[in-house]
Amino acid sequence: MCGRYSLTSSLDALLPRLQGPLPAGLVQYYQPRPLIRPGEPVLLQRQEHGAMEIALVLWGLLPEWRKDPLEAPRPFNARAETVAEKASFRGPWRHRRGLLPADAFYEKGHRIARSDGAPFWLAAIWDRWIGPDGSEVESCCVLTTRPNALVAPLHERMPVLIPEGLEQAWCEPLDGPGLRALEPLLQGWDPVDWIAGPIPIALTAAPAPRPWDQLSLDLLA
Repeated sequence: MCGRYSLTSSLDALLPRLQGPLPAGLVQYYQPRPLIRPGEPVLLQRQEHGAMEIALVLWGLLPEWRKDPLEAPRPFNARAETVAEKASFRGPWRHRRGLLPADAFYEKGHRIARSDGAPFWLAAIWDRWIGPDGSEVESCCVLTTRPNALVAPLHERMPVLIPEGLEQAWCEPLDGPGLRALEPLLQGWDPVDWIAGPIPIALTAAPAPRPWDQLSLDLLA
C-alpha cells in the first residue's frame, strides 16, 4: 500500500534525474512537499510521442473510458500481480507507465526512506480522460507488490520502485515480450540501505495550501 509519500528534495537535486521538458512555472513555484496525498497533483516522469517529459497529474486514476468522472472511486494504488488484467489498468500498463519522484513513503506511522536521503522512483501508470467538451484530466496510480523484510512488519503491500537508469525502459510503450521483461521489477526491492522511522508529529496535521499546489491545480484545470 502506498497512500502517502513525500518529495522534500530540492529542485536542484531533482533536475539531474528528470528527463525532458518541465511543466510551465515549475522552476518558479516548486516547493518541497513533506506529505503528498491521493487527490493531489504530483510530478510524473513519462514518455509521450517517443520523447521523455515531466508532467503534472492528479494522484488517483481516472480511466479514459469512464463516461462520468464522478461515478466511481479513483484508485491510487494498483496491484502489480493483476495490473495486466483489470479493465482500469491494463491499457495504461501496456502504453502509459510512468514514475513519481519521491524521497520517502509512509506506512502505519513509519517513514520509509533511503538511508542516504536520496530521491527514488515510485512505479506508476497513468491515463488521460477527455470529456465531451474536450476538457482533459490526466491522472495516475502507484503500483504495489508484496513487502520486503523492512516493510512486512508494517504492511502487507509496498510500492514498486524502479532503479535509477531504467527510466526510459520503464516508460516506453510495450506489448508481449517487452512487458514480460519488466516483470522482475515488480517482484520487490532489496531493503539494504533503507530505513524505517517514526513519522514526524508535524505531519499528522493537514498541511496548509502551498503556492506550488495552487499552480499545479491551475495547470490541471
